Amino acid sequence: MDYARMRAIAEDLGAYAERLEGTWSVEIGPSGPVLAMVYPSKRHEGTIRRICKQLDAQLLGTHPGHICASGPEIEHPAIGRMRRPDAVVIPEATLDEEGLAVDATQALAVVEIVSPSDPSNDYDYDYDEKLADYPAMGIPHYMIVDPRTGTIQVHSDLCKGRYSNKEPYIFGDSVPFGPWTVETSEFRRYGRDG
Repeated sequence: MDYARMRAIAEDLGAYAERLEGTWSVEIGPSGPVLAMVYPSKRHEGTIRRICKQLDAQLLGTHPGHICASGPEIEHPAIGRMRRPDAVVIPEATLDEEGLAVDATQALAVVEIVSPSDPSNDYDYDYDEKLADYPAMGIPHYMIVDPRTGTIQVHSDLCKGRYSNKEPYIFGDSVPFGPWTVETSEFRRYGRDG
């Protein structure tokens, strides 16, 4: 199926999801358009907010005119993929353009926070599918934060549509992420106090 047809199906699914209860996300993955219920938790959202605030402050110096946004879809029609990362570093001006998704070639980095809902699905989704899609889209930096285990993976160094470098970290570390640093001392694990 060509990308234009998959995109039309994804838009129909998005319109359908607006009539449903709960929070839904539409993406285009290896098997085509997918409608999935999203189970955001306060700690999930808190982690996204902390990362966006930290990156926004640093982007003023490293990439003026860029922001770390939570919410916009990114797409790469040539490879037939559309994803909605938890956070994405993009030029702020892209949010004023017409259309539903940001061109993935404009993204400098993406961040995914593993949700507490279904660990086996999130593992496959964030660690496998998206780990293949984001470098294929040409996105230079990818961070996966897993509040279930208190771990972080930073993927970088694009080489032939894959990341050739993976660095592991734990909550509490100062995490190098491209030209930025993410302080994780205030990140919270699921199911634990403090």
